[in-house]
Amino acid sequence: MKIHEYQAKELFRAQGIPVPPGEVAESPSAAAELSRRYGKTVVIKAQVLVGGRGKAGGVKLAKDPQEARQHAESILGMDIKGLTVNKVLVTEAVDIAKEIYLGVIMDRASQQAVIMASAAGGVDIEEVARDRPEAIHRLTVDPLYGVLAFQSRALARELHDDPAVARQIAVIIEKLYAAFDETDASLAEINPLVVTPAGEVIAIDAKVNVDDSALFRQGEVEAMRDLSAEDPGETESRKMGLSFVRLSGNVGCIVNGAGLAMATMDLVKTYGGQPANFLDIGGSSNPDKVVTALKIILGDSSVRSIFINIFGGITRCDDVARGLVAALQQVEQVPPVVVRLTGTNETEALDILKQVDITTAATMDDGVKKAIELAH
Repeated sequence: MKIHEYQAKELFRAQGIPVPPGEVAESPSAAAELSRRYGKTVVIKAQVLVGGRGKAGGVKLAKDPQEARQHAESILGMDIKGLTVNKVLVTEAVDIAKEIYLGVIMDRASQQAVIMASAAGGVDIEEVARDRPEAIHRLTVDPLYGVLAFQSRALARELHDDPAVARQIAVIIEKLYAAFDETDASLAEINPLVVTPAGEVIAIDAKVNVDDSALFRQGEVEAMRDLSAEDPGETESRKMGLSFVRLSGNVGCIVNGAGLAMATMDLVKTYGGQPANFLDIGGSSNPDKVVTALKIILGDSSVRSIFINIFGGITRCDDVARGLVAALQQVEQVPPVVVRLTGTNETEALDILKQVDITTAATMDDGVKKAIELAH
């Protein structure tokens, strides 16, 4: 789950990480009022759950309330990578002498958190990581001990030569890891962490992604979820206990089991097609899940055919078939559907499917080929 910058800054502020004052505005007049209250140059920052806001024109300096109003008018309603800006963060501007990148991520290879830092922080950090990987410093954190003081100090010395500044950075490294750990985050990032001409170290940006599987114990963080910024299909699938990720292809996939879903998408690609989604209905035999799954896929106008691939172990094929029949009776203008059902009660399932106009397949390969053919 992603949260907005202003929300991530609240988490950082609670840990004692220095963050400039700022509040959210949803109208140009509110932005102007906040600028007037701060009485100094402010930054108007689009609040959307994607990167690249600055390059898209979603971050602007305002010297006075009138300029703040004008910038808010131009940013609110802006489309940034498919997301509409509904809020802006109005925050005090900070003089910058140096920019640093600091982040904590989960490393799947070591199954531990890794702190990544670079003295070459800022908007071009991706280019730095690609062209000068040696400029990125890494520290693997033992989950039993966390970040030890000597480790944070050693990393901080790689980021700044001034001992007074390095001490501040070391403290922020420890506090950023604490924020990452306590919120069950998969990513906690400050880019940039800036050093001012006076030698102060301040986090002027913030990004936090939280592990969905841990939200049951992160009630305060889950309350920050912005449903308006999420794919409606993903929101609906989550309510029903489905795993859904929208992709860019035209062959819709409904499968039971994550492994089978991945294999199905691979097979679609192998035979020259493009999967439109990952959708795992799980091991349940609840027909309502099939109804929901089909409606979610039908919400994507790019889908030209649907391949339903069910291996019935715990999942009963006849229950899936009943759900499919019920779904097809509830919706209109359904694209061609190809079904492969094998396993528990598959004979009964195939009899049930005779009630509707769909194509059945005996194997995954046959089903994928037919779905791709029908999509074209």
